Amino acid sequence: MSDSLVPEPTQGQVVGPVEVGPVAHGGHCVARLDVGDGGPGRVVFVRHALPGERVLLTLTDTSHARFWRADATEVLEASPERVEPRCPVAGPGLCGGCDWQHASLPEQRRLKTAVVAEQLQRLAGLAWTGEVEAVPVPGAKADDGLDWRTRMRYHADEDGRAALRVHRSSDLVPVPDEGCPIASPLTPPVVDRAWPVGAELVAGGSTTGSALLVEQRVVSTSGDATAAGGLHETVRGRTYAIPPGGFWQVHPAAATVLVDAVLEGLAPQPGERAFDLYCGVGLFAGALVDAGAQVWGLESGRAAVAAARTNLADAGGRARFTAELVERGLARLPKATDLVVLDPPRSGAGARVMRDIVSRRPRAIVYVACDPAALARDLATAEKHGYSATNVRAFDLFPMTQHVECVALLHPS
Repeated sequence: MSDSLVPEPTQGQVVGPVEVGPVAHGGHCVARLDVGDGGPGRVVFVRHALPGERVLLTLTDTSHARFWRADATEVLEASPERVEPRCPVAGPGLCGGCDWQHASLPEQRRLKTAVVAEQLQRLAGLAWTGEVEAVPVPGAKADDGLDWRTRMRYHADEDGRAALRVHRSSDLVPVPDEGCPIASPLTPPVVDRAWPVGAELVAGGSTTGSALLVEQRVVSTSGDATAAGGLHETVRGRTYAIPPGGFWQVHPAAATVLVDAVLEGLAPQPGERAFDLYCGVGLFAGALVDAGAQVWGLESGRAAVAAARTNLADAGGRARFTAELVERGLARLPKATDLVVLDPPRSGAGARVMRDIVSRRPRAIVYVACDPAALARDLATAEKHGYSATNVRAFDLFPMTQHVECVALLHPS
């Protein structure tokens, strides 16, 4: 509870001291401010704080009737897990790309574990007792949460410098001279030259090459990056071409970790039928085909589907891909399947897709999720229609940020 009364707040007002409460989904913690109504206090979502700390807050958004937003701009009593951020532009009013640089890596993973557990319990009624698993960068000397992001998006500011966006704002913060500390060294540098004002810079890298696009035009490539700015990635001996703008996991170990988790959960057998929904360029389809399954892939992006067909051209008729929204395309897939893997966008698959999947009565479903709330909502739908989550794993594929990747295995109840 706050020590100060805040009856008529204004954006930019400093309030407190306040004791910071538990972590919440979204990269912040919960605190309460006394607003003089005799109640428990106004909920405030606080960034740049840790549970148990005593801080002063600067209000950043008071437009909502039920909650406000704030930054912890002065720490009066620090958590023992607080550390000095590794980036000079990680902090209140600065770059919004990282949420937890002020927390030790073990604490970051404890916070993410708490978020996943809370979302699964509250939205799906699932008591999860797992923990977020560390995923070190291959070849790194230490697991320090840095040098992992292989896809970066920058914007050129009014001085032509590569910059990143402020949290919940279109304002820009120049990238430090030493570069973004979470950007992989595989990505081409962007701080060594002036850029056209307002340009969007998309830098990607893989072990086979790198590409840099400016306003969706390639200005430089190296390695075997394609002339169109695409990249190649190799997982379990199969190489995947990724077109410009095509989706690929940004942590260099992510594709292998997730493929291994999918295969472990589904245990595909030769001759089985499988659906790969939201299939992208065919990552999971490739692993299933190589295990002997026959795969139908659905993806709304036409460029991604074209890449998937090329990437699995050696599979012949055992891999079929359709460029269509999953919500519509499912109706045209076979009425029965043995296995399903789905990797939907952050908003989740939704009730309609989940009902359609379970109506096929597959023997196993693996759901790959980048948002635990969306995952929990979809698991609740599956539970209502006869499928239960028998295992959920969570991976720290986005260190320093709030994001976490989950893999849920579902079987008939």
